[in-house]
Amino acid sequence: MKPLRRPPSRRHARGAALLIAMSLLVLVTTLAAGMVYQQHRAIQVEAAERARTQSAWILNGALDWARLILREDARSGGPTALSEPWATPLAEARLSTFLATDKDNNSDSGPDAFLSGAIIDLQSRYNLRNLIDGNKILEPELLTLQRLCEAAGAPTDTAPRIAEGLRLAWAGGDTQSVPLAPRTVAQLQWLGIDPGVLDRLQNFVVLLPVRTTVNLNTADPEVIAAVSAGLDAGAAQALVQTRQRGAYRTVDIAKKQAPLLDPKNVGVTSNYFEVRGKLRLDDRALEERSIVERRGLDIVTILRERVASVVADR
Repeated sequence: MKPLRRPPSRRHARGAALLIAMSLLVLVTTLAAGMVYQQHRAIQVEAAERARTQSAWILNGALDWARLILREDARSGGPTALSEPWATPLAEARLSTFLATDKDNNSDSGPDAFLSGAIIDLQSRYNLRNLIDGNKILEPELLTLQRLCEAAGAPTDTAPRIAEGLRLAWAGGDTQSVPLAPRTVAQLQWLGIDPGVLDRLQNFVVLLPVRTTVNLNTADPEVIAAVSAGLDAGAAQALVQTRQRGAYRTVDIAKKQAPLLDPKNVGVTSNYFEVRGKLRLDDRALEERSIVERRGLDIVTILRERVASVVADR
């Protein structure tokens, strides 16, 4: 005969009910926390996307501002010089100082945004496009680049490596063995050039779509000396000092001061510029670099790139 089971006590029943209630509470809390987290993430994503879009609009406005300045400069018809308005950089300034705000609007409710920028004459640098004619490396141009590499402290094999890499990239042919054609100096690392070397060359060379001359009114003395074989550093420095009293209006005027100046490689005007704009918002910055070409009174953008970065210090 089987023994009779004792009915569960009220204490056991209350314990089971409490366990079930606690399990339900944990489940509901977990679901609620997940929903709150998802909502929080959605708000963060929306805020980041809104900030990115607004930053892009502001930087587009900065580019339009630069194009307007370059267009007005072209109307003067004179030489391109560092004494002109386009050459004055825009120091970092609070964006609200550029905007007309309503007195009743609390402009301090949002985060501070700061804008800075500059326009750089790219024809103040040696154009690597001049190195190649068809499928051939031009020896005089290679010597020019070697002088610039020496001035920048780059390894002795840098110039021939750049020239050969560009020749192969622009020659086309078998895509399996031909390197990608770079569009900027930084992209020369695709040809195997060390990024540290490119950083040292950045202020001396540029890569533009067509062959160009070096502007005597904006170039550094190292660049002026490099593009004129036989012109020493002292004569190039003298040219730079003289232009501070007034821009060279013609190459012939500069050649009277420096007879060894090569008129085929230099000029007094520029058509290619780099526009830099930087927007800082809290601890993050969005920087845009654009290359523009001046075609008469038209300013055409031929390259734009944006870089998002975290600002380490204020």
